[in-house]
Amino acid sequence: MKKEEREKIAILGCGWLGLPLAKSLLSKRYEVAGSTTSESKLEVLKNAGIFPFQIQLDENEIIGNIQEFLKETDVLVIDIPPGLRRQLSTSNEMTFVNKVKTLIPFIEKSSIQKVIFVSSTSVYGDSNNFSTSLEVTEETQPNPDTESGKQLAIAEALLQSNSYFKTTVIRFGGLLGDDRHPVKFLAGRTNVENAEAPVNMIQREDCIGIIKEILKQVQHDNWEWNQTFNAVAPQHPTRKEYYHKKAKNLNLPLPIFAENLESKGKIISSKKVETILGYSFQKEI
Repeated sequence: MKKEEREKIAILGCGWLGLPLAKSLLSKRYEVAGSTTSESKLEVLKNAGIFPFQIQLDENEIIGNIQEFLKETDVLVIDIPPGLRRQLSTSNEMTFVNKVKTLIPFIEKSSIQKVIFVSSTSVYGDSNNFSTSLEVTEETQPNPDTESGKQLAIAEALLQSNSYFKTTVIRFGGLLGDDRHPVKFLAGRTNVENAEAPVNMIQREDCIGIIKEILKQVQHDNWEWNQTFNAVAPQHPTRKEYYHKKAKNLNLPLPIFAENLESKGKIISSKKVETILGYSFQKEI
């Protein structure tokens, strides 16, 4: 790619992560198209310098001009949350998976050759009574114990097995940033489980930084694009230690953990991000 050319990125889902990512990419002289499901947010995207599109993925159709959104695009970032119930469903409904299946033919017909799929460490699950000292890497077989984790794992496989384009998957841990912190939902609660389980969190600034590092690899022909990366900050205090500290910092009631219950957990390793991408985490959790 010549230096004077501006690479075009399309971000499907300009929400909590996608919008600040888009703004950060604009500052690096990328051209960015961004989608939202809300008509009222189109003006927000436009005012930020993003080419705005109202796109909604359904199981059997896509509402909005998806062809124009993907037109002449180098890389597509898919950042749409599954929005599913936490527990595994007893039904066979694959709502999120079907949305991805509906999207794939449009990617195949576009100029896009590279995709970044924002996934989650929930694909690993806690159902196998992981030891709290176990380190989970990208080589660990996914074994989700939530509906969203299950469908994310299937969606990852669908995208990475497609021969029309190459997909790099990023499995983010618990997302932190601005006013978003899970301690607000736990404050004052009792019988909170997994007191001794390690936390696996990441700040939004680091999410954006990792995606930008991956985008730098577009120009490197010797870098294999079909990769999977875990993305979690290197600090892993126990849930009890971490949430008590954060509750005190925010002047919130302490969550009360069930000390008599055995903790299930895991430590997610981000060593591949640090070694392959050369990325250094910027913010502690």
